[in-house]
Amino acid sequence: MGMNQKTDIRPPVEVRYRRELEALKALDGERKPLNWQLSPKAVRTFILGSRQPLIWEGEEIPIRKKYLGNDALVERCIITLAGNRGLMLVGEPGTAKTMLSELLSAAISGVSTNTIQGTAGTTEDMIKYSWNYALLLAKGPTREALVPSPLYTGMEKGIITRFEEITRTPAEIQDSLISVLSDKVLNVPELGEEGLLFAKEGFNVIGTANTRDKGVNEMSSALKRRFNFETVMPVKDVALEKQIIVSEVEALAKEARIAMPVDEDVAELLASTYHELREGVSSMGHRIDRPFAVMSTAEAVSVYYQTMMSAYYYGDSHMDLGNLVQNLVGAVQKENSEDMEKLRSYFQTVVRDKGGKEGGLWNSYYEARKYLR
Repeated sequence: MGMNQKTDIRPPVEVRYRRELEALKALDGERKPLNWQLSPKAVRTFILGSRQPLIWEGEEIPIRKKYLGNDALVERCIITLAGNRGLMLVGEPGTAKTMLSELLSAAISGVSTNTIQGTAGTTEDMIKYSWNYALLLAKGPTREALVPSPLYTGMEKGIITRFEEITRTPAEIQDSLISVLSDKVLNVPELGEEGLLFAKEGFNVIGTANTRDKGVNEMSSALKRRFNFETVMPVKDVALEKQIIVSEVEALAKEARIAMPVDEDVAELLASTYHELREGVSSMGHRIDRPFAVMSTAEAVSVYYQTMMSAYYYGDSHMDLGNLVQNLVGAVQKENSEDMEKLRSYFQTVVRDKGGKEGGLWNSYYEARKYLR
């Protein structure tokens, strides 16, 4: 690789799946809302995949399934965005709310990076607009001196604005969205008669909120009425959770140029661990004390990927279960000291019994309990 060649650590969705989006757009003959890049049918195909590859410019372009959750939820999200109401994705941390919002934005608007990141320090300027004070002093309040926010940009261009972690934003700042979502107008008083920005067709807002943040800065009833709420549930099926872990780790490894296959048996073991700890019951009927930590599929992907990188860079490219357990400990003991005792109990009952019954990998997993410090 040349010294001047630039590689993005995590390319945006519209870059990562550029050929898929181009092919879908070129072949899309279905009805579409004004200013949408793709029709609702094509947006659905982009996110949920196609059984047959597209044939475009003499090339077969497979459209793989990117969201491995509830298909009906995806369809409802697309229809909401085709209307006049915003879309609010709520659920436990790590349930792919952000990924779904990125996929929807890329397919509908062609861009997924027009984003407000909600924090305790988010101000109204960050949501609406601010000023380049050098230009403001030199030329006065002009459009040139105005610094548009992602919300302003979304309205001006007719594209989706993503608002991540909205409930982490102060309530009075959240409420600055109400008039924009109701009237689709943003007023810049400093610009006088030219200060009214009317949203272009295609504009909408996708918000995300963690249910664990409920009560941090609870959304007002008035703001809630401007959104359709969709709850993104944790994965309930171990086989599907394993599939997600394999798919996501393969993508991460490809981006990092890690030439190492995913061990599907280890992925299944990790999926079972996360599923059972999250649900509070094992496949053998054991009752399990659920940890306070977020036992999400996203965390499981992170634990596997960390173990894979250790195996690739330090080991012989074979997954080491001792290292897997160490990474699992790091993920579990983030929030509450009691969680480590719950994890030890899980190993002493569920993992021990599965090791005795199934042997093999589960037995090696049980032997790695020495890393549960």
